[in-house]
Amino acid sequence: MNTVKSFWVGWGSLVVAGGAAYYFAKKSINADRAERHAADMKRRRLTQSLEHSAPHLPPPHTDTAGSTSQEASHDPAPTNHAPGHNGQKINKKSKYEASEPFRARKGDRFS
Repeated sequence: MNTVKSFWVGWGSLVVAGGAAYYFAKKSINADRAERHAADMKRRRLTQSLEHSAPHLPPPHTDTAGSTSQEASHDPAPTNHAPGHNGQKINKKSKYEASEPFRARKGDRFS
């Protein structure tokens, strides 16, 4: 049977062993973090030095041959021409708009 003294010796050795394990684990984790931080800083310095040492490229050309969205805005022959006089301006409708407005029939709809 355990005595009071052996009980405290057992718990004391367990606490000391746990503390030592914590100390060495913390030391190892901090060393790994420092190593990772040093590698990250080295990578950042390398990236930054490459960015600053890269030759300055000329600005890109403004040719719109490959971009259909830019070609559409510079269309040499648009399909919709500007109206010649006020009569054409008023009557001009989009291709989705009805030529005459909808008029509901008067009267009882259920007969």
